[in-house]
Amino acid sequence: MSELISKEDLKRLLKKIPEWELEGKKLTRTVEFDDFSEAVDFINDLAEIVEDANHHPDIDIRVGKVFLSLTTVEAGGITDLDFEVAERIDNLVD
Repeated sequence: MSELISKEDLKRLLKKIPEWELEGKKLTRTVEFDDFSEAVDFINDLAEIVEDANHHPDIDIRVGKVFLSLTTVEAGGITDLDFEVAERIDNLVD
């Protein structure tokens, strides 16, 4: 299991993923799209990434918006795995 990231390292690592925010013990991001179909297409592409990593975000889909939340439940907070998946998601979006 991955170990929790220290507060000092969290600040440093968050600079690498500026679209993400720290909310308690989670990394969160909102991705906006022109319509619902684009949001669904994104979720389908995202599914491949998270399945490959075996690390699944909480996903909330709305018309034109997808809300993502990453945490490692087993560790009780944010680990390297959360940052790795966040970076892969960012590559998908960009």
